[in-house]
Amino acid sequence: MSAARFYLTTPIYYASGEPHLGHAYATLLTDTIARYHRQAGEEVLFLTGTDEHGQKIQEEADQRGMEPQALCDEMAARFASAWSELGISHDRFIRTTEAEHVAVVTAVLQRLWDAGQIYEGEYAGWYSVTQERYFTEKEVGPDRVDPIAGKPVVRIEETNYFFRMSEYQDRLVRHIEENPDWIVPESRRNEILGFLRKPLEDLSISRPKSRLRWGITLPFDPDHVTYVWVDALLNYVTASGAIRPGADSGNRGFEDTSGSWWPADLHVLGKDIVTTHAVYWPTILMACGLPLPKQILAHGWWVVEDRKMSKSLGNVVDPLALRAEFGTDAVRWYLMREMPTGGDASYTPERFLARYDELANVLGNLASRVTSMVARYRDGVVPNARGEGLSAQIAETLVTFRAAMDSLRVHEALGAAMELARTANGYVEESEPWALHKDPERADDLDEALASMVRVLVVLSALLVTVMPDKMSDLAGRVGFDAAPQLDEAAAVEVAGRAVRKGAPLFPRIESSQAAGEGDSE
Repeated sequence: MSAARFYLTTPIYYASGEPHLGHAYATLLTDTIARYHRQAGEEVLFLTGTDEHGQKIQEEADQRGMEPQALCDEMAARFASAWSELGISHDRFIRTTEAEHVAVVTAVLQRLWDAGQIYEGEYAGWYSVTQERYFTEKEVGPDRVDPIAGKPVVRIEETNYFFRMSEYQDRLVRHIEENPDWIVPESRRNEILGFLRKPLEDLSISRPKSRLRWGITLPFDPDHVTYVWVDALLNYVTASGAIRPGADSGNRGFEDTSGSWWPADLHVLGKDIVTTHAVYWPTILMACGLPLPKQILAHGWWVVEDRKMSKSLGNVVDPLALRAEFGTDAVRWYLMREMPTGGDASYTPERFLARYDELANVLGNLASRVTSMVARYRDGVVPNARGEGLSAQIAETLVTFRAAMDSLRVHEALGAAMELARTANGYVEESEPWALHKDPERADDLDEALASMVRVLVVLSALLVTVMPDKMSDLAGRVGFDAAPQLDEAAAVEVAGRAVRKGAPLFPRIESSQAAGEGDSE
């Protein structure tokens, strides 16, 4: 029987600015979910990449005195490098300037044109270069700024091509109402349903080359390029392999996506782009005859002093700077543990240190105590005992962890794992291995306590390798495993006879995070 498959995506990031904490959060969230599905034994396709067309790219390149393609090459390399440094396990890094993607966009547009789903018309509206979107008179208000970044908008009147998006409004509303978990969290679902209570306008899907030269040329009009959001959204289909223009099988995918990864199981994106993903995207897919993605997760924003973190606001935090000081896995832990999935969170150095304390004083402390005691009391070999002292707590944690991850409540899943580590620290205090060691008649009790504690470390490595792959692989190695076991195996693995080794602290304490009374008691 073949393994289940799971296809998930990040948004693709504009190649006009450096990676920042907001980018890192979306990518790490997707990475954690991807690693969870691999831990559950599934085959995974994890997609990320860069969005390389549009007015922002053209203007940034002009300001730097370079060609847009050269700018895209430089910035794509920086994103790829940042994800490598943060341990991102993506399977595909897509760039929208790739020939394969250009061919897919061209094929989709031609199909829509041939089906009468695109027409030429006049457009007048308020345009935001920052968001690469038009906004209504009401949205820009009297100050004439876009409602997301607060940047000025400009009035544009021009001839464009339009997609008949309005024809799919009722069908889209029915889909959302019949599939209540299609958009999560519920607040974002309600936002989209509220948006769709008003008449849905047709979507401008082109820009004249007289204004914007950097984009994919429309196959039916060489004087226009594709609107960047139409181009960008189609990256998800390109990477899936559903459509292969020019292949022997023709435009495979429009009628039959079997054999490809489409439809996506999960799109992960920020709440500021939920409308493009939950309105523009599904209506385009409907018009093409392609299945809709199975679920959309719209996460919140990282804010600094109550303002969204973004390049345009000049308040970004560099995740690589945090990594250099505290380590990759500490940054990963903070981002996944601190923000409630779907909500907002405020970045402060104090909160970062509080989450680091959790790693050092709870998880790291437990690992240090257990490996030290096995080394000291049993010459570094896990004794031949059942190790069932915490079996009930392990079983409960596994159920809670999996239920939370399956519901995309990543922060709750990680909280459950950390609670198991706290419980295990309490078990150490209650069982008092140092006292058992002094009483030869209680050697079996000591063996059972040590084996129980090692089993917890094994389970923790299996749970937390999803978010801290390096440290948890290290932890698994310290208790005699080549790698953290998969989730279905973690509770039942044999720990007796495993070679245990001490090592440097998994998370070295820093001066401001010292906590009294948390050391190895003896």
